[in-house]
Amino acid sequence: MSRDGRAAGLVLVAACAFGSLSIGVALATNAGVALIALMAWRYGIAAPLLVLAAGGPARVLIPVRRAVALLLLGGGGQTLITYLTFSSLEWLSVAQLGFLFYTYPAWVAVIAAVAGIERLTPTRIGALVVALGGITMMVGTPWSAALPFPGVVRALGGAVIYAAYIPLLHRMRGPLDAAVASAWVISGAALVFGAWAIARGELFTGMTPSIWIIAIAAAGISTTVAFITFLRGLEVLGAVRTAILSTVEPFWSALLAALVLGQPIGKMTLAGGFMIMVAIVLLQRSGHPAIPDVPPPE
Repeated sequence: MSRDGRAAGLVLVAACAFGSLSIGVALATNAGVALIALMAWRYGIAAPLLVLAAGGPARVLIPVRRAVALLLLGGGGQTLITYLTFSSLEWLSVAQLGFLFYTYPAWVAVIAAVAGIERLTPTRIGALVVALGGITMMVGTPWSAALPFPGVVRALGGAVIYAAYIPLLHRMRGPLDAAVASAWVISGAALVFGAWAIARGELFTGMTPSIWIIAIAAAGISTTVAFITFLRGLEVLGAVRTAILSTVEPFWSALLAALVLGQPIGKMTLAGGFMIMVAIVLLQRSGHPAIPDVPPPE
């Protein structure tokens, strides 16, 4: 297999690993485990694994000021986005969440245009119109109320905040290796979710053997393995090809939800999701840096 072929395989593995996380969240929350507690264990287990992946404790030693910024701002942002997106599963199916959250590259383009960083070319405007059409197909018109409003607001809110979070994370990262910076960000998220779960008395509530398996899989597969394979594939393929390959993620989530959770994939969800993916490909082909060199905070 060629070098590019191996890299493409790694990106697909990462996309499927990220896309599987929402299934675990749905299974755990349906069993009565608090989302906050599950994420506390996910990040708490993943943080030391990422430190090892970065080369060990000695490799992640950075200036105190930058470490505090990554822990507080980076970890705090990660916490907010994760909570908003996964809490929307109370109202949305896994497929609906996956496709709605994957509008974030379009919001990156909008934010960059508003901030005067990049202009909206005809191609990008067309892509945004297609993405908006996809959202409308999934959500329905305001008078049809196809999807519950609270779930849509949380899913799209997580996508918009993530789009704004990308440049902030890049500035905080500076010259640091992506693996090192991410180890600090994940540690920050672990601290926030851990303190939150302890304050609510939920850290160990409902943590049966099957839920521990979900938490460990979320940390090991959907965080650590996904992160490493994503970065290795990105190094070879670059952002554009990596982003296009990553569009398999919401489709994988939808398929897995149908198989594991018995959630049917509605025609409008599938059609709207396809339009969103087309918009992402158009945005990437236009040269817009819609996908950062860190994986989505799912």
